[in-house]
Amino acid sequence: MISADIHTHTKFSADATCDMEDMIKTAISLGLEYYGISEHFNYEYDRLHLKIDGEEVPPIDEKAYFTRARAMQKKYAAKINLLAGAEFGFDDNSRTQERYIQTVEKYKPDFVINSIHVCLGMDCYFPHYCEGKSKEFAYNAYLYRVLESLDAAYPYDIVAHIGYCSRNATYPDPKLRYEDFSDVLDAILRRIIRKNKILEVNTSAKTAGSPFIPDTDILTRYYELGGRKVSFASDAHYAARIGEKRELVCEALKKIGFTYLSVPFRGKELQLPL
Repeated sequence: MISADIHTHTKFSADATCDMEDMIKTAISLGLEYYGISEHFNYEYDRLHLKIDGEEVPPIDEKAYFTRARAMQKKYAAKINLLAGAEFGFDDNSRTQERYIQTVEKYKPDFVINSIHVCLGMDCYFPHYCEGKSKEFAYNAYLYRVLESLDAAYPYDIVAHIGYCSRNATYPDPKLRYEDFSDVLDAILRRIIRKNKILEVNTSAKTAGSPFIPDTDILTRYYELGGRKVSFASDAHYAARIGEKRELVCEALKKIGFTYLSVPFRGKELQLPL
């Protein structure tokens, strides 16, 4: 059984609803050994003034988040290993990347997740990303954006939710398959391995056509290329989803050949047996 879930959000993120302490208590009740909070630092949203439902997304209160998280680490130190991390939304703008660098230097998050949310000027999570685009074009644009993000100037540990663009895609067959995008996926996976980063398995798949993203075909190719570092992420935005599908992911990873999960923590990397 997987004993670490290190990609979750509390109400410090604009799209989450639960109090941090309630999330931590749920993680403890599930028997998790390591629990990571990784609030959204969407500086790319800030720069582009992107809106959801007609309203701009409010920026995170960095100081309040890390102050609360560090206090919770002390309070629950005897019950769980709590990691105070950050999820950075990639932006190719140099000033945005400098903001991320400054955040790392100032607050020293325990780990950083690198994510693509914005592609072609919009958040590719939403169904309107597909409008007027073929699946091949929309997914290729997203994947090449992922590839670009791997060379981000700021430090990061984990490459998040490859297949994010398929979560709410409106295509008859939304699944992101390795065979359909093998060239760019190989480039992504090889670069992850070369840069010694961790590939995330994310169970917030929505209607992506897979129980988790990336699916087993991409994970198998990653393993074939020599990749061994994987992390588990429920991407929970409320307590009931913490640890969701961890047994399913554990069995799938073991079937491929993976033997451990990687948990980054303050520049070090822990290996937890599957």
